[in-house]
Amino acid sequence: MNSRPLRILMLSAALACAGAATAQQGPAITPNYKDADLGQVIEAVAQVTRKNFIVDPRVRAQVTMLSTTPMSPAAFYEAFLAILQVHGFVAVPSGDVIKILPDANARQMPANDLPDSVSSTSDEIVTQIVLLRNVSAAQLVPILRPLIPQYGHLAAHPASNMLIISDRAANVNRMVRIIERIDRAGDQEIDVIRLEHASSAEIVRVINALAPTVSEGSAPQVVADERTNSVLLSGESSQRLRIKTLIAHLDTPLEAGGDTQVRYLRYADAEKISVKLKEQAQGAAVAAAGGGQAGASAAASADRSINIWAEPDTNALVVTAPPKIMRSLMQVVDRLDIRRAQVMIEAMLVEVSTDAARDLGVNWVVDGSKDNFLVGLFNQPVAGVSLSDVAAGVGAVESGNLATAAAAAPGGFTVAAGRVQDTGTNFAAILRALSSDGDTNVVSMPSVITLDNEEAEIKVAQEVPFKTGTYSNTGSNIPGVNPFTTIERKEVGNILKITPQITDEDTILLKIEQESSGIAAAAAQVSNEDLITNKRTITTRVLVDDGGMIVLGGLIEDRLTDSQSRVPLLGSIPLVGELFKSRSVKKTKTNLMVFIRPRVIRDAQQAAFETDAKYRFIRDLQIGRGRVPLMPGEPQPLLPEAPALPTPGMEVMTEDGQPEQ
Repeated sequence: MNSRPLRILMLSAALACAGAATAQQGPAITPNYKDADLGQVIEAVAQVTRKNFIVDPRVRAQVTMLSTTPMSPAAFYEAFLAILQVHGFVAVPSGDVIKILPDANARQMPANDLPDSVSSTSDEIVTQIVLLRNVSAAQLVPILRPLIPQYGHLAAHPASNMLIISDRAANVNRMVRIIERIDRAGDQEIDVIRLEHASSAEIVRVINALAPTVSEGSAPQVVADERTNSVLLSGESSQRLRIKTLIAHLDTPLEAGGDTQVRYLRYADAEKISVKLKEQAQGAAVAAAGGGQAGASAAASADRSINIWAEPDTNALVVTAPPKIMRSLMQVVDRLDIRRAQVMIEAMLVEVSTDAARDLGVNWVVDGSKDNFLVGLFNQPVAGVSLSDVAAGVGAVESGNLATAAAAAPGGFTVAAGRVQDTGTNFAAILRALSSDGDTNVVSMPSVITLDNEEAEIKVAQEVPFKTGTYSNTGSNIPGVNPFTTIERKEVGNILKITPQITDEDTILLKIEQESSGIAAAAAQVSNEDLITNKRTITTRVLVDDGGMIVLGGLIEDRLTDSQSRVPLLGSIPLVGELFKSRSVKKTKTNLMVFIRPRVIRDAQQAAFETDAKYRFIRDLQIGRGRVPLMPGEPQPLLPEAPALPTPGMEVMTEDGQPEQ
């Protein structure tokens, strides 16, 4: 039997079944072809699917298709597309028609561009764009190219990191799934590594230079963020782990070479330390070179490679030096920039003195008769009072000037007798007796707090004027006289200069300059050019235990002054000779001691305790004075109440009940 009529019969049966399925909306068909002309198959598909086809003249093939199960019209169309793929043709939709072309021209023809979903079984031509998030699109093109047939299209767009794929739907679906797995394999976290010592830009430069050594396969991405001095690292986990280990080794203090550091000082003075550090760095460079010509060369090189300067506004050091010298300098700074203990020094100046004076004497005068001719005179001042002083007082009484008379009247016991007449012999005699006693008890307690090994000075004094000279300017062109008086002011009071040094044995070495001066009481009532000052000075170095007391020095003086004035011969006569004598006895006993007591203040709590004690002492003195007697409505000035001292472990609360920061 001829095979061609058989193929026609089978095709007719297929068409009849297709028509019946269309009429009945969905009955399945079972197409079977054997060496059938492709054009006849296209006609059958058009009748079954109601699609319009335009067939390229080059589309010629003998088709064989065997089916034992019924197929729907959609499944029949998919089978038709598979037949076209097998024979090297492709169906390209173009509006309401479908073009049947050789697959060599498929990439140039419009297809189903960017469908929402790509079928995994369809053989239609589709174009899809895949966005990559973790892998470079350009790197995937050579990997995926062998999976794309010759008529397909695969290209990368580096700017947006996208892949453009044009191929049959089933293959495009497979490619998308492969890309998803590759892109997911590269989806790793980004590590942000904050550097403490090294520079992020320098670390990235080193890692990129070693990239072929530290990585296998594609190199990880390493980026420097100089603003935060951090390194951003992305890539495969094992590669990131190796690079992080390398960064940890590099990010050590100055292991990567010379660098610049800014060191903020807490307690030390940056300007003072910077000068000493420069000398230390130069000395270290010379010592490392071994001295001689090499040492001089090293010193010159150190001047160029080492730069140390201070920023006083922030009390910071800016140091640029090689690693070894940098470590040495930072160790020196660590030892110097520490909180120093403070020392509270109390000096006690105690003066107890007793003065006793006794004066007894007679002054007399005898003049001649009538002509007031002076015959005899014994005018020896007794206790600062002479016969002329008494005469001045008598003259003031006679003239009625009682104020002058009261001022001229001598102190003590005074008896006067005499005869004053216009004729005869006149005489006058004064008996003067005076006893005086005085006790002095002075305690001065200047105190000062200073840092360890830091000089402190406290000065409680007055500037007293002393006359040093006079000058008068006269001349023909200058009317009158212009007198000038030069005055020098000197400090009188208590001045304490002290430098404490705390030793390892909790003892304190003190360098002390103590001065105590005052105006002598005997000279207090005279003019400033005759002022007499008493001055006591101690300059010494002592060693005292913490909280102990030591005497710096003192004066114990017992002085007796006995003076006697008399008339020769007459003053030696028993009993009568007393009329021709004046005696003055003065005894002074002085006890002056200077004590000092230092105490170490090691923390803020102890300093607050000492301050609070002094504060409350002064406040209690003010409270004890009470009100002003003559101004009942006016209170005494009073310090505000001192705040409570915090104890260790106690939380200080603010007014709103929150812990104090």
